Amino acid sequence: MPQIIPIRDLKNTAEISEKCHATNEPLFITKNGYGDMVIMSIENYEKMTYMNDIYLKLEAAELSIKQDNTISGNDSIRKLREKYEL
Repeated sequence: MPQIIPIRDLKNTAEISEKCHATNEPLFITKNGYGDMVIMSIENYEKMTYMNDIYLKLEAAELSIKQDNTISGNDSIRKLREKYEL
């Protein structure tokens, strides 16, 4: 479950850091009762961006399949062998 804290609680940075690392989830910061910021550990941020990159590549691959813009595995290997003279 996401943790939500008011912006005034950001004064205790060590506690904020512990929360971010302990839960492996982002910490939502509110200002005047409205969402303002999100804080997360670097490890979780890197994991999230890595997964987003994978999802974008899968989406591009699915689009290529729909547009029939693919080649067989054998043709792909043949082209690589020709290109690199293997």
